[in-house]
Amino acid sequence: MTRRRIGRRVREALRAARDIYEGVFIAPYRAELFREYLRRRDQFFLIAFADLLGAPHPIGFYTLELYPHLIEEFHQWHRRLGVEHAPEGGFRCC
Repeated sequence: MTRRRIGRRVREALRAARDIYEGVFIAPYRAELFREYLRRRDQFFLIAFADLLGAPHPIGFYTLELYPHLIEEFHQWHRRLGVEHAPEGGFRCC
């Protein structure tokens, strides 16, 4: 056997072992982990954009520098919350 064939077989065996590990230990919890991620992200967006929703908060000034990074995800966030259009008084996304 050549070194390439041996290397290829080792890679295939490692890939199969990784897939088995993921299927046994990670896959059952993937949905719960994703739900928790969405929950935490929604909380962060609520804190960052609370002033747009009409709830005053003391750290609004410090979250202003995050707006350019979060504006792309803002539309998905307010739609997931059930708000059809962006809140009045803020920037327009839809």
